[in-house]
Amino acid sequence: MQIHVLGAGAGGGFPQWNCNCQNCDGLRKGTIKAKRRTQSSICVSSNGVDWVLFNASPDVLQQIQEFAPLQPGRGIRDSGIQAIVLIDAQIDHTTGLFMLREGQVKREIYCTKAVHGDLTSGNQILNILGHYCGINHHEIPIDADDISRAHSFEIPTVPNLRFTAVALKSAAPPYSPHRNDPHPGDTIGVLIEEISTGKKCWYSPGLAEIEPHLPPLMHQADCVMVDGTFWTNTEMLDMGLMTKTARSIGHNPQSGPGGMIEVLDGFGADKPVRKVLIHINNTNPILREDSAERAILDQHKIEVAYDGMDIIL
Repeated sequence: MQIHVLGAGAGGGFPQWNCNCQNCDGLRKGTIKAKRRTQSSICVSSNGVDWVLFNASPDVLQQIQEFAPLQPGRGIRDSGIQAIVLIDAQIDHTTGLFMLREGQVKREIYCTKAVHGDLTSGNQILNILGHYCGINHHEIPIDADDISRAHSFEIPTVPNLRFTAVALKSAAPPYSPHRNDPHPGDTIGVLIEEISTGKKCWYSPGLAEIEPHLPPLMHQADCVMVDGTFWTNTEMLDMGLMTKTARSIGHNPQSGPGGMIEVLDGFGADKPVRKVLIHINNTNPILREDSAERAILDQHKIEVAYDGMDIIL
């Protein structure tokens, strides 16, 4: 199984267009050691030909152009993308759908009922696509009465892969009619399995906390790719950029008690596990490759995702 990181940044990418924090200003001026990052998305394949796109970021056209297997060139119109799985309905994970409107082949969209509701009401992107390429919506089931219950599904056009989805604690996007009334399925985590080898990757770019129902799934994985948005819980508060903490907007920070470092230290005791942070905010010091924070991650054998990163399981 091949997992290709199309984009590793959080909303706004890195550098963010209107930000002059130490990271963004330093990258523009070439005074820090860091890589540019587009907004977060991965694609996954078992055969290197048929790909599942996870989220469609606003940078999707650039990301496709920079990864040749997504345009195999077998006909006058072609794409290696066979289906799109949406983790949530956030702007930075769905706006790219507008960029994929050309052609007469309907887009195969996999998402929960909650996400579909948001994308046909508060943000009517799926309705709009109906006037262009059209969509086939496939509901990822979430048990509202028992969110700990995981559901597995396969995508017919993407052979040898199985996907197991589970609800995560999170909030709907700011535009959502139920922004302040969370629904099961507003955000999901997905265990991606290559059926023939049994290799698995856990993917959750938005992860507020490790809820009790998650470890049984996460510990099956040979690669754990999780939320890397913020270094501290008060990162945005400390910089005067936001009035909320990381956890309150659905992101478990890396440092501190219960943080992602502590969580990821619990993996790899019984088998080799790659631990990767993705969806990294432009303010996070781990973007600087020679920072003290990056050195701490290195000590804990935690990787920082970058655009173009390949993981082979």
